[in-house]
Amino acid sequence: MDRIKRLSTEILNEYQDKFGTDFLTNKQFLNEVSIIRSKGLKNKIAGYITKILQRKQKFEDRKQELIENDKLGSNQPVAEPVAEPVAEPVAEPVAEPVAEPVAEPVAEPVAEPVAEPVAEKTLAEEILNDDSSKETS
Repeated sequence: MDRIKRLSTEILNEYQDKFGTDFLTNKQFLNEVSIIRSKGLKNKIAGYITKILQRKQKFEDRKQELIENDKLGSNQPVAEPVAEPVAEPVAEPVAEPVAEPVAEPVAEPVAEPVAEPVAEKTLAEEILNDDSSKETS
């Protein structure tokens, strides 16, 4: 990968104004400028050049957008308009009246006596009790 980066930057430094953000045109221009016999290597170099220039273009666009926002006095970024999907009307089904079932009386359960739980001491209470018993001794 270092070879691709090195070759791409060398070619870009020399012919930066000739390359663009389109892969196919970059590949064709690379054929004119250099002699690369390997198809795969040529594609990788053209792709890397394209990726660098697309990132640069995206950075410049974002930078310009921020400058315009500052001029307008707004610190909020301008959101790109998003097309909302068109909601198609949905036919609601007609609800038929449903007869309510007759509720049968339910016998109430008999409550069994519940044994009170034995209060367990927390660790903090045990420490406090130990400290107070030591102080009284």
